[in-house]
Amino acid sequence: MDIYVGNLPYSADEQTITDMFSSHGEVSRVKIITDFETGRSKGFAFVTMDNEDEANTAIEALNGTEMEGRPLRINASREREERAPRRSFDGPPRRT
Repeated sequence: MDIYVGNLPYSADEQTITDMFSSHGEVSRVKIITDFETGRSKGFAFVTMDNEDEANTAIEALNGTEMEGRPLRINASREREERAPRRSFDGPPRRT
């Protein structure tokens, strides 16, 4: 199960997040989302736990807890929604 972890401090690293979740079960992956250009954390991550019961326990236990003074938002990850294609910024929109 993929778990969304939001409102992370920018200093959070994969090991810190792994340690936090591993007290509730086995963590198979942690992915901190970073800005493409700067490489800086965007303040959220995804944690994968294969055992759904352990993942739900971790969500219940950790949602709202603080990390460096920031209350974490933790919930089951949702599938990414389809978005409209982005408009090109290399000129005015084409008329059809």
